Amino acid sequence: MVPKLWNETIEAHRRTVRDAILDTTAALVAERGLLGVTMSQIAEQTGIGRATLYKYFPAVETIVLVWHDRRVAEHLKELVTARDHAGGAEQRLEAVLRTYAHIQRERGHHGEHESFGADVFAALHKGEYVARAHQELDELLRDVLAGAAEAGHVRADVPADELAAYCRHALQAAAAMPSKAAVQRLLEVVMAGMRP
Repeated sequence: MVPKLWNETIEAHRRTVRDAILDTTAALVAERGLLGVTMSQIAEQTGIGRATLYKYFPAVETIVLVWHDRRVAEHLKELVTARDHAGGAEQRLEAVLRTYAHIQRERGHHGEHESFGADVFAALHKGEYVARAHQELDELLRDVLAGAAEAGHVRADVPADELAAYCRHALQAAAAMPSKAAVQRLLEVVMAGMRP
């Protein structure tokens, strides 16, 4: 019988190794492009043996997919945290939209699209996990928009799901914004477009 503490220690070690593999792969792909990265390079940069790496992941592409899924989950968590720490309906809406815009800017600023290549980046965004994440994002946006509309802060003549799509697509432009001030101006324009 293996003690519970031992199992927890082993599991924590596995998570640490897995996270190191994901982070190392993302850095290497950003530096060299997807086709310029090998499993041997990942193992060497992570400080583990190739056999150990293959126990975790079968290929570079798999690592990139898992890394991307982790990023998407982190972003959703950021949005939920922003919503939960804001005050009233209007503050919740602004907090979620601001967080989403800054996530988009960070993504664009770090050049994820260019690092992975357009084809790989498009493929990453067609996965089942990403489709579920978009659904969760749309539900989150619909909820905060419906609350803001009910409180009279957002127009009620347009359904919340349409406003959610408007917000999501408009704020994706933040990826190309040169500064945080530009992102704030974009956010103000989006908010102004939804006022009653």
